[in-house]
This record gives sequence, structure tokens and C-alpha cells, in this order.
Amino acid sequence: MNDTANTGNAKAILFARGILGLLFFMVGWYKVFDLGAMQHAEQLFVEGYRETWIPAWLLWGLGVVIPFIELASGALLLAGWRVREVLWAVGGLLLVVTYGHLLKEPFFDITTHIFPRAIFLLILLVLPRSSDRWSVDAWLEGSR
Repeated sequence: MNDTANTGNAKAILFARGILGLLFFMVGWYKVFDLGAMQHAEQLFVEGYRETWIPAWLLWGLGVVIPFIELASGALLLAGWRVREVLWAVGGLLLVVTYGHLLKEPFFDITTHIFPRAIFLLILLVLPRSSDRWSVDAWLEGSR
């Protein structure tokens, strides 16, 4: 691949990583520091899914842990550290959230927040890791 294509891929990765990182970091920040993880769990998970098959202990667990995963994933994506592992965690979060929304509303419109995140996730998974020049991962790889 020529240098122009590599530079284009690097810019695309930086852009996609930046947007996805900001989306997850900012929602995580809100849920952890403004709303509070316990409040998030109670309002959005326990109260929202009380009438479903999901046991209360799992709702509490997911409701408390997810904001911290979102915050950490967003920060790691912005820095470009452990990107592949973070992308798989983000993909798992998107699956859980999608299932939850569809459980409550079978015709839930995924275009508002799930679909855009999934597109950036797929872009980052498809583009070659070696093109991610401007990241902590690339710096660590170069220092070895």
C-alpha cells in the first residue's frame, strides 16, 4: 500500500476513534459523575426492566458497571491504547444495549445512537491496525 493510502487510513482511523471515543467517554462521564452509577442502575435498568425475565441482581450489576466501561472505553479509544480489546468491549456493550432496547420495544429505532456507534466500530475493526499511526498503541509498538 502506498504512503498516500496509509495516510488516508491513518486519518480515517484517528477520526473514527476520536468520534467513537468521545461518544462513549462523554456518556460515561455523565452517567458516572453527573447522574451517578447507582442512580443510572436504578432508573434505567432496575426500574426500566423490572417486568422482564432479567433478574434484579443482573440489572443492578449491569447498570452500575456499564457507565464505568463506557467512560474507560472512551478514554482508551481517545488515547489509542489497547484499541482492539476496547473495540470488542464496545461491541459487547452495543449488543447488550441493543438487546435491552429491543426487549422493551421490538421495533426500537436503532438509528439514533446504536447505529452510528456501530458504524464507527466497524470502520475501526476493518481498517488495518498498522495504519493507526497516531495512538499510544503505535508509539508502544515503535518503541519495542
